[in-house]
Amino acid sequence: MKTPIAITGIASLSALGETKAAHELAYNNDQSAIVWDKTLSAFTAPLTQKAKQEIDKLAAQNGHYKRLDPAVLYGIYCGRLAIAEAGWRDGQFGINVGSSRGATQHFEQYHAHFIENAYAPTLSSPHTTLGNISSWLAHDLKSEGPDISHSITCSTALHAVLNGVAWLASGMVTRFLVGGTEAALTPFTIAQMKAMKLTPNQQTNSNYPCQTLTNGKAQNTMVLGEGAAMICLEAKITNTALAYIKGLGYATEVLQHSVSLSAEGDCFQKAMTAALAMAQLTKVDAIVMHAPGTIKGDASELAAIKAIFGGDMPFLTSNKWKLGHTFGASGGLSLAMAIHMLQSQQAITIPFIKAQPMPKQLDTVMVNAVGFGGNAVSVIISRTP
Repeated sequence: MKTPIAITGIASLSALGETKAAHELAYNNDQSAIVWDKTLSAFTAPLTQKAKQEIDKLAAQNGHYKRLDPAVLYGIYCGRLAIAEAGWRDGQFGINVGSSRGATQHFEQYHAHFIENAYAPTLSSPHTTLGNISSWLAHDLKSEGPDISHSITCSTALHAVLNGVAWLASGMVTRFLVGGTEAALTPFTIAQMKAMKLTPNQQTNSNYPCQTLTNGKAQNTMVLGEGAAMICLEAKITNTALAYIKGLGYATEVLQHSVSLSAEGDCFQKAMTAALAMAQLTKVDAIVMHAPGTIKGDASELAAIKAIFGGDMPFLTSNKWKLGHTFGASGGLSLAMAIHMLQSQQAITIPFIKAQPMPKQLDTVMVNAVGFGGNAVSVIISRTP
């Protein structure tokens, strides 16, 4: 990395809690936050009650906020926490926050209103556009830099990191807030996942419904969660850095169908190889995998890692067994987990898979993400510049 990129603030919101500290505490136990939702007839990983209360308080602060989709509110909530930790007070930063689905809850509600009444409410369009996310973040945080929203399915948050680093390396800005947000625990979205046969049934292991990295599982076990993660990036070396970005890689596979991913994880291999080359490394201490709990998805990523690292395998982990798959926010939450591992020097295990040799020291961690269509991203972070 020619330009040193420091991570100076990070905030997380998910089924593990409403703060970074709550997430770090949750990673110290072997309990999953996934529950059975009787209304949706599916396993889900919703926000904690305390997190929901915080979002309700935020919505009550402003008449406009009461009308915003939860995905936007999750982003604003985490954005405030992240820039507070980074000490950004002057608005001199850019924003790139995305989502796989966007304003999902509002879109479904507005569409139901249209079907029933044959007209759309006045604010249905501005409140369901994707740009609605970063523009409201910019409004709330009083940012004076560029504000960008995008969707690159489940690798959205890590693509935001790529974009933020590119802006910083260009010299056009010196600080960028990046991340992803998702609030898609809705009947139609759950029905879509069921239609693709990605979700576990009620008879699945109730303690760990999402069987991330379990070999030989007989069914897909992806569980949908919700949440957000925001990361503050700065182009400098500073003693306040939580970690530094050392390498980045990205790749997209040739589509065989709309959700295709090769058995050998070609896009993962290319992304990881590029990230290692940029970081001038041949190995890393650990990888926080995408690993959504699907049969083919888990196997493809694992095959790619084996192809890159051979017999010198890093420590492998993921957080989806614990907080579900949060679509566009998932890469950001994985990055937050990786930073916690670096700072705590604690390799976070998956309780139901075969024990791995624990790394003696954690200096570098790779984070992977991939979305529908095989658009993979790999980010390597380090304790030092």
